[in-house]
Amino acid sequence: MTKKLLIIISILGFLDATYLLIIKLTANQALCVPGLGDCWTVNTSSYSEWNGIPLSALGALAYIAILLITIFRTKIDLLRNFGHILTLGIALSGFIFSIYLTYLQFAVIKAICPFCLVSAVTMTTVFVLSIIRYLEIQRQHEQ
Repeated sequence: MTKKLLIIISILGFLDATYLLIIKLTANQALCVPGLGDCWTVNTSSYSEWNGIPLSALGALAYIAILLITIFRTKIDLLRNFGHILTLGIALSGFIFSIYLTYLQFAVIKAICPFCLVSAVTMTTVFVLSIIRYLEIQRQHEQ
């Protein structure tokens, strides 16, 4: 059950991050739903990129990596042995970064992007599920 939830939430996170990336790359303010936070201010702030790379692209890559690792974990030897650890590491990194980005929205940018908050919630959920999955797999190896 955890595996299925991890797949579903990762897909939702990927779609959300991809939507944010489309907004960023097209500079189409109309894609930021009027009256629903201030997506535009957050997505065009100096904090929305790292070395010229949109953070939404990094988020999309993280979600797709978690998704692919979860799907192919039983089919590829390297992932069979280390996939659960990789997933946990990516999710932990994403979770910590999401906390930082959420802080920036509230305290520094003083604007809230609802799509960014959705990403923070999905990454938090992925992190919790990856912990559960990690523990499940550890228990299986002990038996």
